[in-house]
Amino acid sequence: MAFSFGLLHGFGFAGALAEVSWLALLMFDDGVEIGQLLFVAFVLGVRTLLGRSLMRLPAWTFNLPPYLIGTLAMVWVFERIGAFWS
Repeated sequence: MAFSFGLLHGFGFAGALAEVSWLALLMFDDGVEIGQLLFVAFVLGVRTLLGRSLMRLPAWTFNLPPYLIGTLAMVWVFERIGAFWS
């Protein structure tokens, strides 16, 4: 799934950015990669701080982030489908 998603977006960006200089494309890609690394570092830092806290979270809270992400993704899917048909 991730491969097909990345491939589809890669083709889209390649087509849209075909007329842009290679340096601008490289800087765009570096910016995306740095943003992803910063996000991962932030999440790992928060996880480490929560793991060290004295308060232990209930087991169901570990299932909450994937459900929230999935819910947000489906909201976006329905918004885009609605915009496509209107």
